[in-house]
Amino acid sequence: MKKILLIASALLFSVGAYAQHEVGSLTVQPKLGLNIANFRNAENSDPRFGLAAGAEFEYQMTDMMSLAAGVLYSMQGATSDESFDLTMKTDYINIPIVLNVYVYENLAVKLGLQPGFNVNSSYKASSGNHSESGSLADIGVDIKSFDLAIPVGLSYEYNNIVFDARYNLGLLKLVEHDDTKNGCFQFTIGYKFGLK
Repeated sequence: MKKILLIASALLFSVGAYAQHEVGSLTVQPKLGLNIANFRNAENSDPRFGLAAGAEFEYQMTDMMSLAAGVLYSMQGATSDESFDLTMKTDYINIPIVLNVYVYENLAVKLGLQPGFNVNSSYKASSGNHSESGSLADIGVDIKSFDLAIPVGLSYEYNNIVFDARYNLGLLKLVEHDDTKNGCFQFTIGYKFGLK
């Protein structure tokens, strides 16, 4: 038991040496990437591919941990091609607040909370030569204006370039009388600029 505790202590002590930035430093990271989004608990839904863009600030609290908060425009939604091609666009302004734990050199695991505000709820449908588009509300789908998700993932930093992969697990129902929730894989690349 003592050996296990000593090994665990040594590992935790050595992990602290892997932080990329000095304790107390503040960085900003503009980022751009790809979303692979879908509606969880929805029948016959397929992923919608979209853009993720914005910036995150990161404060290095200790050698091992940092706190990041940002603002991202996130194109989400789902598609379906059961009887006709349908794309449901539910885009958000997301505010990820994430704890980063540096577990190895340049590698961080992350977990947080992400409020999101719906800024677009539209659809596009096509069948043969006919197509139409409009607001989801026009076809009786009233998307809630607020969403909440748990982002969990990994990031790797090389020469201030950050590769980030996370899954945003939606917690709230998208519409009042349905159990459909958001789910989104997000892959971004960013660059960290030191602020202090």
